[in-house]
Amino acid sequence: MKKSLCLSSILVTSLALAACSNNNSSAADRDNTSNPLNQAPEQPKEDRISDTRIKLTFNDKEVLVRMYDNPASKDFLAQLPLTITFEDYMGKEKISILQKRLSIDDVQAEDLSQKGDFAYYTPWGNVAIFHKGIEDATNDLIMLGQIESGKENFENVDGDFTVTIEKVTK
Repeated sequence: MKKSLCLSSILVTSLALAACSNNNSSAADRDNTSNPLNQAPEQPKEDRISDTRIKLTFNDKEVLVRMYDNPASKDFLAQLPLTITFEDYMGKEKISILQKRLSIDDVQAEDLSQKGDFAYYTPWGNVAIFHKGIEDATNDLIMLGQIESGKENFENVDGDFTVTIEKVTK
């Protein structure tokens, strides 16, 4: 009887350990199968930032923007240097229509902009610099970069103004 009880407890313990190890491997298998194409998950905006910066110069002021690593940003960088005219739009952003539209293939549009975003509005083909938060959502913005310094310089500019945009070299 004792022998049978001992064997039963060993058997139950072995089964419990086997079940635990199977659950762990199935969890790993589930993690691998949840992404059937084995693609990397979409990165947060902060992780998509590159080492490339641009400088916007106007009215003896400078604004530095760190560009994101996406095809639209790369297409914008290929057009530099640029001299374009910005105008105020709704008191929340400065906009300028580009001569040549940017490539938006394989770029995920975003819904909301934040203060300091440098973006491309696909329906109009314009770049936008957001100097105030935007409550209205649009799904047509492609984020090109984020202002690192000089955000306040845009808030105090009235009317149209000319901006020279160039890539910052190290």
